[in-house]
Amino acid sequence: MSLSRRSGQRTVSSSIWPGFVDAMTALLLVLMFVLSIFMIVQFVLRETIDTQDTELQGLAQQVASLSDALGLSQAQVARLETEVEGLSEDLTEARATAAAQATQIAGLTRTLQTRDAELAEARADITAFEAQVASLIAERDTALAAGAELAADLADLEAAQAVLISEQEALQLALAQMREELDAETEAARLAAAQREAVEAALAQMQAEAAEREASLAALAAQLADEETARAAAQADLVAALDRLEARESDLEAAEATRRSLEADLIDMAARMQASETLRSGMAERLEASEAELDAAEAERLAALAAAEELRARLADAEATLDAAEAERLATLAAAEDLRRRLSAAEAELSAEEEARLAEMAAAEALRARLAEMEEALSEEEAARLAEAAAAQALRDRLEGADTELTAMTLALEEQRRRAEETLSMLAAAEMARARAEEIAEDEITARERQQALAALARQELLEAEGMAAQERRRLALLNQQVAQLSEQVASLQELLGDVRSREADAQVQIESLGADLNMALARLAAEEARRAALEEADRRRLEAERDELELYRSEFFGLLREVLGGRDGIEIVGDRFVFSSEVLFEIGSADLADEGRPQVANVVGLLRDIADEIPDSIDWVLRVDGHTDNLPIGPGARFADNWELSQARALSVVRYMIDDLGFPPDRLAAAGFGEYRPIDPRDTPAARALNRRIELKLTER
Repeated sequence: MSLSRRSGQRTVSSSIWPGFVDAMTALLLVLMFVLSIFMIVQFVLRETIDTQDTELQGLAQQVASLSDALGLSQAQVARLETEVEGLSEDLTEARATAAAQATQIAGLTRTLQTRDAELAEARADITAFEAQVASLIAERDTALAAGAELAADLADLEAAQAVLISEQEALQLALAQMREELDAETEAARLAAAQREAVEAALAQMQAEAAEREASLAALAAQLADEETARAAAQADLVAALDRLEARESDLEAAEATRRSLEADLIDMAARMQASETLRSGMAERLEASEAELDAAEAERLAALAAAEELRARLADAEATLDAAEAERLATLAAAEDLRRRLSAAEAELSAEEEARLAEMAAAEALRARLAEMEEALSEEEAARLAEAAAAQALRDRLEGADTELTAMTLALEEQRRRAEETLSMLAAAEMARARAEEIAEDEITARERQQALAALARQELLEAEGMAAQERRRLALLNQQVAQLSEQVASLQELLGDVRSREADAQVQIESLGADLNMALARLAAEEARRAALEEADRRRLEAERDELELYRSEFFGLLREVLGGRDGIEIVGDRFVFSSEVLFEIGSADLADEGRPQVANVVGLLRDIADEIPDSIDWVLRVDGHTDNLPIGPGARFADNWELSQARALSVVRYMIDDLGFPPDRLAAAGFGEYRPIDPRDTPAARALNRRIELKLTER
């Protein structure tokens, strides 16, 4: 049949949908956590690169304080900007939440007013039903009294009929005896004839009286039958009225519970609105304070930038000293790119089955490990960067020392040159003196000794001056060699700084590209979340429509059950449940389905087969069989350990009878045992325990 054909078409049960939503929510939270870590890593890298200028500005001692102030101002500005953005988003979200809550409160208020009106109408209906029930009870009592009187009259008539019958039999015996005496004794014929006529007259009179009494008895019996019919109709009306009253009471209780729930929700939403308003006020104050701090920090930052701009040109040659960290940064960028690819793959696999979700969770765990490694790599990179900064500081010190030494050596060289020029001047003067002495020696013999002494002195001074000149020439050559070496070192450093500058520009381009890719990934993730939310909303509406449709078929099914089995003892329909008393289906303490209860279950299955073909294939329905017991414990040595096992065994017995004997599809059945823990009547009385021992059938959705 179509019921069996449709049983294999649905393999996924909607009862796992909350678990699937929880798993998807957990996976989204993990992905958001990974994205947050990735954004933090990118922010740290960007902050590291941005603060390199500030750290390089520490190369100049005279701008160290300004560089520190600039770095602190930039950090404070970034923090305040981030806080302002967060507060703005929180404020916007709080306003949107407040507006939504106000709308929801208005809707709940209207719903509450509607519920109050329905509650008042239900109470009026209950009052009318109570009056109707009271009148029906009075009519039932009157009919019962009349029935009792008719029963007494019937008993009297039956007793009188019995007396007449006994008298008639006695008269017939007497007549037979008289006939025998008439045959035996002809002499007493006339006497016997007279007696016979008298007896026959009496007999005729008695027969007439018996006929009249039989007619009166038949009339009384007909009247009693009419009274019984009226009484049965009155009882049926009373039962229907009681059912309607119970249904109205259930609706009233549900409406009252809904009203209390709505009032609680209204109070809760009012409190939440008050909290949101308080939070919004606090956020507004924090936003104003943050804006003031941001303005002050911006002013400080501009002042620091203005003061540091004059020195930036002098430090341009040492801006990029991170060549050793370039490889690690490229590795970090490659790891970030790999993380982005994995994140895109994880986004593409969000709609896969449970194994795919587990694989994605494992991938997310691997990504977390990868992020931890990246954090360690960043720590190592930070240490390398500090080492590079120290090396740059040492190089700067060496450059400054080399400049100082070069300046000192240049001054010394100039001094030596000046002294050599003075020595040469002295030598020239000595030569001139010697020439003059020789001329004087030629002219004046008396002055020759003096001139010889002067010449010897001049030669000695000349020798000393020549030695000093040679020493100064050697020192000058050494200084020229040192200057050439320093010039080569400066040229090498300039080339190295140029390479670092170009690699820094390439790294900045890659970082900007990575940031753009990250923004695109976030945009795709937001679009995917919006699409998923739309799909979830569509699924929710579809499930609500299926539930409403199943409710219609459930109402039809229980309406047919009420028509077929509603008037039988031990069988009751309560709301959306069909209740069998355990005494109808099982013996006391037994889980074997009794023969008397099998036709009742068969009737339910037959009715369900009739409406099963009308239920659409999109509704995955199931008939749930629930077993319930009373609160009396199981005796020692019994077949079952406790009431749990007994209730489960009874529910399973009904299910197996439906499957094995009635051919009902097993995929449309579910057995459950609740023991004594879901009583209808919690009182500890025999009547309450009998009411709690039951089997319930409920048509529901998976």
